[in-house]
Amino acid sequence: MIFSVWLSAAKPWDEVLDLGRHAEATGWDGLWVADHFMRNGDGPNDDPMHEAFALLAGLAAAVPRVRLGPLVAGNTYRHPAVLMKTATTIDHISGGRMVLGVGAGWQVNEHEAYGIPLGTVRERLEWFEQACRIFTGLRDDDRTTVPGRYDVVDAPLAPKPVGPLPLLIGASGQKVMARIVATYAQEWNTWSTPEQWLEKRKGYDRALDEAGRDPATLHTSTQALVFPGKDGAAQAEKVLAGGTGRAAIGGTSAQLVDTIGRWAEAGLSELIIPDFTLGPPERTRDTLDQLMAEVVPAFR
Repeated sequence: MIFSVWLSAAKPWDEVLDLGRHAEATGWDGLWVADHFMRNGDGPNDDPMHEAFALLAGLAAAVPRVRLGPLVAGNTYRHPAVLMKTATTIDHISGGRMVLGVGAGWQVNEHEAYGIPLGTVRERLEWFEQACRIFTGLRDDDRTTVPGRYDVVDAPLAPKPVGPLPLLIGASGQKVMARIVATYAQEWNTWSTPEQWLEKRKGYDRALDEAGRDPATLHTSTQALVFPGKDGAAQAEKVLAGGTGRAAIGGTSAQLVDTIGRWAEAGLSELIIPDFTLGPPERTRDTLDQLMAEVVPAFR
């Protein structure tokens, strides 16, 4: 299993860069950022929020070695051919370390605030599958034509990525999205606890089987809020009971090894740790160092 850090795009750039550099220097395997323009929820939403791909370009130039990607880019926000050009350029800046993480889009308030059409669930799924055909076609073929909403015609992608530029799809749906993952994705991501991941995985295993695809060809990643410390398990239970949709784990290092071990036994490829619950910068660095020293070695 590999271990990565999710950097909050709400933090100042110098803090994002400092934590990214620290994570790389101390052995973490990847850096991820969310693709949102504002916080979710009711009420005022004018807190700072950086644009994901600009952050990734900066990290690509300044932080060596680690994988980089959005978790995940909302398909509704950008034309997929333009997004693929952006991702490919960042792949060149990084020397081939970019992962294109994408999803169908969902956050209502930012679509309304920025005048971006959200569409119905059915429309978003149709648009998203067309986008996946564009992403993979531009990456893998000399020319790409995909009729429909985006109407891409004989489009080139030059230069091509210098790395594999895997397509990661963030999804939980057990039918349509599972089929799209099995058809187009090299990586699949979802929020989960170990128990939730086992349940979500069923639809994706079924879709892979129907596609005639070896499950070992799909890199799997998940993330959960992390609450380290002796009271961490209770804090995580509160989050889970709150019904926010975000998974959470917590506890001492020994408890975290036990929890993460259940993911490892189920075949998870990558665990992503959001920095959201780890406190101010100095404490976040200390917590990541503690996890790297006391938890991560059990899985390497």
